[in-house]
Amino acid sequence: MGILNVTPDSFSDGGVFVGADQALAHARQMEADGAAIIDVGGESTRPGSRGVSVDEELSRVIPVLEALHGEVSVPLSVDTSKPAVMRAAVDAGAGLINDVMALRRDGALAAARDLSVPVCLMHMQGTPETMQDKPCYQHVVKEVVTFLLERVEAAEAAGIERCNLMLDPGFGFGKTDPHNAELLKGLPKLVGHGLPVLAGLSRKSLVGRVLGRAMEERLAGSVALATMATMHGARIIRAHDVRETVDAVRLVNYVMAAQGA
Repeated sequence: MGILNVTPDSFSDGGVFVGADQALAHARQMEADGAAIIDVGGESTRPGSRGVSVDEELSRVIPVLEALHGEVSVPLSVDTSKPAVMRAAVDAGAGLINDVMALRRDGALAAARDLSVPVCLMHMQGTPETMQDKPCYQHVVKEVVTFLLERVEAAEAAGIERCNLMLDPGFGFGKTDPHNAELLKGLPKLVGHGLPVLAGLSRKSLVGRVLGRAMEERLAGSVALATMATMHGARIIRAHDVRETVDAVRLVNYVMAAQGA
């Protein structure tokens, strides 16, 4: 899943792909580099960020989705938690909803049910504005898995088909570095419940803090984490650096598929 942020303030690439022309060029490059999905986001969810209005998010996302629809051959995803944006985005060509709030906003479950497209449910403790204010867990893996399974139950109860659901443990969303490490090691416990799992570890602060690397120096660390997530069963890897991440995933899949002597 290639990341296409059309925001002025995202933590890694804010302001770079805001215009439709720049966004289209970048999406085409990510497709050429092997992206299987393009994820378009119009609201930053970096730590400490504040939300934007529905109208502002629509003005960022819809022109880009309309420009991409028909111009790239891979499915488009919309990274949003707002029901109105979900509906308009699917009308504009999005085929997947990627929701950091796991359909907890009023009307989100109904919107996802009505739209009948796949939905990714993500775990986050708190909100983007507050999530890194001393996040606390007793057993982070167990708590994240329990939350996501409860959201699956809520989605199914609302009429969303299980086959349209995927799960994201939310690396970096209300988690410390040790929480993130424990979640990655414990990823098979989430994978074991049978739904596709998405892992988003690209350029995370974890890489910067553990390795002492600036944002522009986090490629190797990001690819290492993507490799581990793939080996632990993640089915979708969300990444900024698509070409390098695709190479890593392809090699992992090749080795994991090898027959023993």
